[in-house]
Amino acid sequence: MYDTEHVMITVITLKPGQSLKKHITPVDVAFYVLKGTGVVQIGDEKAKIAVHTLVESPKDIMHCWFNESSADLVFMVIKAPKPAKKTVFIA
Repeated sequence: MYDTEHVMITVITLKPGQSLKKHITPVDVAFYVLKGTGVVQIGDEKAKIAVHTLVESPKDIMHCWFNESSADLVFMVIKAPKPAKKTVFIA
């Protein structure tokens, strides 16, 4: 969606029952829910998140999203500064 040398913004859609793989990013991440509801896990904490909610995830902390609803979950991902290192996925 938006990608410069300083910031990266993407939009992710999770269909009902889908989730992201647990992962760690080397920069702070902000998520903004555009549509639907989902469950976000940051570290050991999980929370149900509704539309028009902003969630922050600090760098180097495991995080993941789950769509446990019957409708699409759409959220914006903002990474700033743009990561110089790759995301680490957790098996």
